[in-house]
Amino acid sequence: MARVVGIDHIVLRVSDFEVSRRFYDRLLTFLGFVEEWDLGRTVGWNNGVTMVWVVEADPGAQPHRTGDIGFHHYAFELGAPEEVDELGDFLKREGVKIVDPPANYPSYGEGYRSVFFLDPDGLKLEAMYFLEKVNRGGRPPEPK
Repeated sequence: MARVVGIDHIVLRVSDFEVSRRFYDRLLTFLGFVEEWDLGRTVGWNNGVTMVWVVEADPGAQPHRTGDIGFHHYAFELGAPEEVDELGDFLKREGVKIVDPPANYPSYGEGYRSVFFLDPDGLKLEAMYFLEKVNRGGRPPEPK
């Protein structure tokens, strides 16, 4: 039986390639990614587990609107709750629009801490730590 072992990559189409490239380069470098690919109007960063690609959108493409069908948000999993706070401080220094500052979300599960923020096109991103998931040792939750 086929089993997913991880999310390999995400590709984000952006309205202003240079603005988004600078944003994601600063963010992803802070998060431990390195730029691996530069293909002109497509660039990819890799942390050894996941790749994030930024691609210039087609001319005349409409921006994503929260609530539409499709992408809601992407969550970066961090290694410790303190890293959520460190990223929150970084985002403030960078002038990034923070939707929800670093906080605990007990309704999401034991030890869930995250920060929600927007990229230059208003795409929602999250960085989170989830103790309950860590305590499961990488195993999926028990079926309901």
